Amino acid sequence: MSDPWLHIVGIGEDGMDGLLPATRAVVAAAEVIIGGERHQTLAENLTAERLAWPHPFDALTDTIKALRGRRVVVLATGDPLWYSVGARIGRAIDPAQIVYHPQLSAFQLAAARMGWSLPDVETLTVHGRPVAQMIAFIQPDVRLLILTTGAETPGQIARFLTERGFGQSRMTVLAAMGGKDEARFDGLAELWDHVVPAFNTLAVECIAAPDAALVPRVPGLADSLFQSDGTMTKQEIRAVTVAKLMPMRGALLWDIGCGCGSVAIEWMRAARYARAVGVEPRADRRAMAAANALALGVPKLALIDGMVPDALAGLDAPDAIFIGGGLSRATFDAAWDALRPLGRLVANAVTLESEAELIALHKAYGGDLVKLSVHRAEPVGRLTGWRPMMPVTQWSLVKR
Repeated sequence: MSDPWLHIVGIGEDGMDGLLPATRAVVAAAEVIIGGERHQTLAENLTAERLAWPHPFDALTDTIKALRGRRVVVLATGDPLWYSVGARIGRAIDPAQIVYHPQLSAFQLAAARMGWSLPDVETLTVHGRPVAQMIAFIQPDVRLLILTTGAETPGQIARFLTERGFGQSRMTVLAAMGGKDEARFDGLAELWDHVVPAFNTLAVECIAAPDAALVPRVPGLADSLFQSDGTMTKQEIRAVTVAKLMPMRGALLWDIGCGCGSVAIEWMRAARYARAVGVEPRADRRAMAAANALALGVPKLALIDGMVPDALAGLDAPDAIFIGGGLSRATFDAAWDALRPLGRLVANAVTLESEAELIALHKAYGGDLVKLSVHRAEPVGRLTGWRPMMPVTQWSLVKR
């Protein structure tokens, strides 16, 4: 095994003075220092060759690999392995060749400033990512610590909160923590008008109004939260469907015939970093799915125009598959072949023809076959009665 040759150093606003003596010696002895302009400024008066972050940023690991044989230091903010560049480098270069030197993270500093216990808050980043993804975490009485993209991010998040009935949420922007220019800005989301420095961390204490939208991350959101032409997996059936799909951290779902995207969106909301690809041939439904994904905080939902099974070719192997439309034996065969071991497949049918296909597949492959029937109470004149929804036949199984 090769000896470590790459050092990834977390640095704070106090620069070299804040580093441990051994870490300071590593940086001082470096032949090449890679980092952003801010990082380079924090480590002045050194003789090393300076390299800025490459453009595009994806070229970073290639740049680093080309320097092997020299004493290389990469500077990052705070903890290099907490929403930082160290994790990306560690996926491309054997971690045995890397020495990490962590500094206090922005989350730790912000929690200390706020007097919050880190295990009791949600830690998020929207740095270089869609800001709308934080929407999925807006819940009553939840505390959020958010790494932002820039000076405009707190205002964007304030609007998200206000639009969803959380305008009374308390927001605190903490800028340049640990340095001589540290600053704090406090206010309510609905009144937020601060001009803040670009380098900041945001703390939010979510406070719901009596009429606030309740959008939990467990499956079974109200149908009214989705734009739809009426063709969608309804709330109660969707809750059972997503539960059978078993969302897991970072897992990938294929939503075949995704319609307005309700199942894929609930899958992505239910687990951190869960991904989904929706296959839908109708442009109007793809547009609704995209709008729903943005409104519900999962803007990275991927949507594909195509007919199954041909549209499945070339997609990354999924951890779960939902067939809500386009069910056929050819579609099942293509999906089943692509599904990873321990993958979950769920197919729903409302027509007799699709039900017959599920019965045949159940006989051939096993799994669970159930019929789901839901009745909703609705007005009948001046009284109330039960109105049945179309029953749904659901087949589910795990690939072993």
